[in-house]
Order: sequence, then C-alpha cells, then structure tokens
Amino acid sequence: MNADITKVERVIGFDSHPDTFTAAILRGSTPRAAIVEKTFDKLSMDRLGSWAKKHTSENDLLVLEASGNSFHVVRVLAKVQRKALVLESGHLGKLKEGHANNDKISAVRIGKAYLSGTARTVWVPDLKTQERRDLLHIHRKAVKRTTQMRNRLQSYLSDNGVRLRKGTRLTKPETAPKIRMAHAWLPRQWQLIEGMMMELQHAEQQRAHWRSLIAQEVLADPLLLSFVRLCGVRDMIAFALGAVIGDIKRFADPKKLVKYIGLNPAFDDSGKERWTGGIGKRGRKDLRCMLIEAAQAILRCSKTPLARWGKKLLARKGEINLVVGAIARKLAVAAWYLMMGRWNTLEEIDKLLSQKIGKIITQAAAAGLKRSRKSRKAFRQEICQRLTSGRTYILDKTRKFVPKHTTQQTPALA
Repeated sequence: MNADITKVERVIGFDSHPDTFTAAILRGSTPRAAIVEKTFDKLSMDRLGSWAKKHTSENDLLVLEASGNSFHVVRVLAKVQRKALVLESGHLGKLKEGHANNDKISAVRIGKAYLSGTARTVWVPDLKTQERRDLLHIHRKAVKRTTQMRNRLQSYLSDNGVRLRKGTRLTKPETAPKIRMAHAWLPRQWQLIEGMMMELQHAEQQRAHWRSLIAQEVLADPLLLSFVRLCGVRDMIAFALGAVIGDIKRFADPKKLVKYIGLNPAFDDSGKERWTGGIGKRGRKDLRCMLIEAAQAILRCSKTPLARWGKKLLARKGEINLVVGAIARKLAVAAWYLMMGRWNTLEEIDKLLSQKIGKIITQAAAAGLKRSRKSRKAFRQEICQRLTSGRTYILDKTRKFVPKHTTQQTPALA
C-alpha cells in the first residue's frame, strides 16, 4: 500500500464526524520517525474545502477511517485537487488506546497506521456505483421492515388465539374481514390491528417501489442485463452484482473477486491431519447471501448443466453446504468474466431465459413502459435483442481450484 510513500510530502491523519473534523499533519516515512507538525481540532465540516486549500498541498496525502461520510470527504477533497485514502475501520479500531482517546489522538493514530503499512485501503465508489448501492441498501431496509411488520401482526393475532391459514396475504382486502370475525375484538384492539395493517401495507408498497426501480435499472443497463443469462440470477442479484462490485478492474483475477465476496474457503490446519475450512464471517455478506440463495435454488429445482454438475459433486462429497458454496463461487467467477468483457455471442433465447425476461419486465411494472412509450411485446423483443448481441459466459467444467496450502484438488472452487 505504501509503495509510493517517498513521493508523499506529508501524511495527514483525518478524523471526520458529521459536523466537524480533526486533522493531524505528520512528516516522516515511518511511525517512529513521524513528527506531528500541527493539529487542527474540531473544525466545521463546511470549511473542509477552504481548509485543505490553505493548509495542505497537492503532494500531501490525507488518510481517514471508513465511516458514514468518509466517501463524501474524499469527493470534496478531490474537487480541490487533494489526494485522500480511506482505511478499513476494523484494523484501526484495534489500535485504539485504552487509557486515553480523543479526536487529536485518533487523527495521529490514523496517520501512523497508514505509515506502518498494515492498514488496508477501501475503494471509493464512483457516483453511479454509489447511487446503486444506496438503492440496494434502501430496498434491503424495506424488505426488513416488511418482515418485521408482518411478524408483529401475526404475533399479536396469535397471542389472541387467531391463527390464519398458511399463505394468507395480510394486505389483501378480504383478509381484514376474516380477522375481524375470527375474534371478539375490543375497540382499542381492533384499532391496533388496523394500524399495524396500515404500516404493513405501506412497507410493502415501498418495497415494491424500490424493486420496480431496480428491475428498470437492470433492463436499461447492458452489463446488468447480461448477468440475467446466468442460471439462478434475476434482476435483484444482477443489480446487486453491479452495485457491490462496481469497477471490475480492481480485481485482477476471479479469485480476488471470490475472496472479496467471501466465498473462498478458509484455511485452518492447526492440529489437524488434513486441510479443512468453510466460508462466512468475512467479505460482502449482502452479495454472498444472495449468491448462496441462488445456488440453493439451482441445486433444488434446476435442470441446467450447472445444476447437474452440482448434484454430481453432492453425490461425491455428500456435504450440501460445500456444494452450495461451490455453485455460488461458479456464479461469482462467471460474473467476473462477463464484466471483463470475455464473452461469446448468444445465438438464441431459450424458453427459461424468455420466462425470466418476462418476470423482470413484470417486476419493472407499467411505469417503465409508459415512460418509454413502448408496448410490452415490443419492449420484450428489444430486451431479447440486447441479450443476443451482448455478453455470455460458458461454464468451464474442467476448471479446478487448488488451495495454496494443500495438494488436494477440489473441483469447481475457483
């Protein structure tokens, strides 16, 4: 990370907060030799640009801990031609002093952590990727809120002895009369139920709205649309791949992307006769969970070549979690090849892919078609045309992944 530290005149540790920031200017190439020239404590965030112009130069490097507004700070500094890096917060948190801590100490600690070369940098997404990440985040919040409100209403009904038939949609108009007749509700009890049903309906409307925007974004972007060809991938996972990965060039090979997501097997052979490991507890949990769900669906109900390959692996290994992780890794590797432009022309749209396109168009809702002034049939034909002239990825069944610390070959873990 510090290969070009000799070209940096000074390192400035930057501790940012929503309204204020503290900076410590350090001169030196190592933590021991670094001298604190000057500190600026609790300055208003509105003065960030003018402060950087006055007290820093283009040869200085500002480093800050990853936090809520760290990307905004980097973009503000970039407007005044100042270089800035964001460091992982997990590592910096371990360096916190137990006997004393304030903003000045934190700023110095952040600067010295960079000089030590042990702190990892965080990629600052471009504005388009940031916009997609924000949309993905708010959709996940809407999904969580919908689940919470549904569970709260069902729990209240269950506490009063009302059990609805499995699969009953609580937001349907005919459900409220059934609940009303199922119990002798007191006036205040029924008002509580009506309030919870209103909140649930609003949460589902928000969820549907954000999902519609996501589907429209996938249909409009050629790269996101190309992900749809992958088995088990529809609009939600395609959008998540684009939002989380962002610039694919920051991953030199598929293994780096697999590791970033957290789908690579862990290595732990301490006191064991052979290599063992699993996935989880690291990487991008949001995208990893989606790919795991897609892999489970592929293995459960698909008849594609990838599903047949997974079932053969399951018969040989006998561990469902291992096979699901292997399929998820295959999807991640395929996404890397697609985003890198290594593709072959898709000659025709098969039945399954055609059905998937229809579901995405339905998810996008009529709003997208009204804005484009196209009929549903014409829009579907246009999407199919984009797919046949876009990207695809052919599954390589011969690829094998060999962990660095073992000679045992494990198929399809690349």
